[in-house]
Amino acid sequence: MSEEGIGAAGAWSLTDVITRLRRTLRSSIREELPWESLPMAQVELLQRLAEEPGLGVSELAERQHLARNTVSNLVQQMVTAGLLERRPHESDRRAVVLRLSGAGHERLVAWQQANERRIRRAIEGLADQHREAIDLALPALRALAAQLEAQEAEAVGATVARAGR
Repeated sequence: MSEEGIGAAGAWSLTDVITRLRRTLRSSIREELPWESLPMAQVELLQRLAEEPGLGVSELAERQHLARNTVSNLVQQMVTAGLLERRPHESDRRAVVLRLSGAGHERLVAWQQANERRIRRAIEGLADQHREAIDLALPALRALAAQLEAQEAEAVGATVARAGR
């Protein structure tokens, strides 16, 4: 590999593969779970709250890099659908924290298991060398995701700092 890394063609190729994987997984979930109608934005909020229960709307918006009003609307839809619960904050009664409801947890688990089955079946159909390459690439892909998140957080911080001047 060159000093510059994978280059523009490689970066585009990675972007293309990630996009195709997400699109295929999103559409294939409806084959296995025909009742599944959660938009990806709601699935991502369920995933975040499963990892970090007790976030407020502002914290959730910040973590997901979404506008607060967007998250507020999504949360309201999910509370109405019985997927999330709002509870008073322990130390600030004016604030609320969010948690998955039992139904929200069940939907998330069903969604995750369906995706895991789909990925497992696809991986089992690959040659050994491709399965091994995917396994070896996972730590690097996690590091890439963390780097992208850090850069985005940096950019948001810089924008906020400029706006405060």
